[in-house]
Amino acid sequence: MGLILLEALLALVVLIAIVWWTMFSGRKGGELDLPAQDPNPKAPEDRKPPTPGG
Repeated sequence: MGLILLEALLALVVLIAIVWWTMFSGRKGGELDLPAQDPNPKAPEDRKPPTPGG
């Protein structure tokens, strides 16, 4: 019984270590800045939805 609890504790420690590693091992300067994008891009003429009745 003790061996099962020890194995479960070890699995929990490994899980916490993996989560910790992935959370705090990113880029040194943080995330890269993305280029600014138009918040309301225009659809191409051939991609506009059809007008009602037309």
